[in-house]
Amino acid sequence: MLELGIGMFGDLQIDPKTGQIQSTQQRLQEIIEEIKLMDEVGLDFFGMGEHHRPDYAVASPEIILAAAATVTKNIKLGSAVSVLSSTDPVKLYQDFATVDLISGGRAEIMAGRGSFIESFPLFGYDLKDYSELFEEKLDLLLKIKKNKTINWTGKFRKSLINQEIHPRATEKGLPIWVAVGGTTSSVIRAGKLGLPVMFAIIGGAWEQFTPLFEMYKQAYEDNGHDMEKFQVGVHMHAFFGEDSKAVAEKYYPIYGAQMNRIGASRGWPPYQKSQYDFGRSPHGHLIVGDANESIDKILTVKEAFGLTRFSAHTDVGSPDHKDMMKAIEIYGTKIAPKVREATK
Repeated sequence: MLELGIGMFGDLQIDPKTGQIQSTQQRLQEIIEEIKLMDEVGLDFFGMGEHHRPDYAVASPEIILAAAATVTKNIKLGSAVSVLSSTDPVKLYQDFATVDLISGGRAEIMAGRGSFIESFPLFGYDLKDYSELFEEKLDLLLKIKKNKTINWTGKFRKSLINQEIHPRATEKGLPIWVAVGGTTSSVIRAGKLGLPVMFAIIGGAWEQFTPLFEMYKQAYEDNGHDMEKFQVGVHMHAFFGEDSKAVAEKYYPIYGAQMNRIGASRGWPPYQKSQYDFGRSPHGHLIVGDANESIDKILTVKEAFGLTRFSAHTDVGSPDHKDMMKAIEIYGTKIAPKVREATK
């Protein structure tokens, strides 16, 4: 069965005329309402991103997830992602173990290197150590998950000698996913470790990720991991409405404005309507439309990659809360049931 859920970064609304940024308090309250609805309509999981910028509401996903745990019953609650490279793995495990206990075993960690770099200077890390930091901290995090008492030595933090890590997660064990973009070494590392992977497909044609999926599966199999436990997902920008043309037209200026804000800091050319239209095509990275179009595209990507999880990133540019609630309702009541029926 394919798991269906939503990932968010906590984008704040920005007035295109005045540049005024939405109140963080308001957006946080909206996010909790949205997660509550996801649970009510039967979605399988929710992921919250970590950012340290004025245009995003959430710096600590685990706090949002702890709050969400008190108003939900079934939905899995994870990060999307926790920036492991600039985080202490001990504290990260403790925080998510706490969420796991509050939620009755529904917490997950999705570890990644993040799509922004603000956390590195903020927490005193050097970008030249970008890759080494992630490798070392992932190693420690996995050891903490497996062992209550830790003996460990690394390069970027002091050694741990017979240190007990508390609290401990529930017996379900706090699943750890790895989020990857297009880096071959990251994909192969995750496969060797036997960790579930979430591929971020956030631009271009989704088929271009085929070689990475093949590499991951090959590395997973070659290292003797149980294919019965094989898990792989995609994270794709998505938004849902009753009428395909209407939702596409309404969402374009919101999505385009966010692409331009991010692109301005990365040297990208201005975002074009032609990019958006291709993204919404059968080969593109966007799933923006009505229920039937969305069902078809999710199933196509699922079959191509052998997915066990699909994550719809629905808050890019921060659409209006009312429209977000409607998109979640459509996803849970119209899209999810038909996708599940088709993938039994």
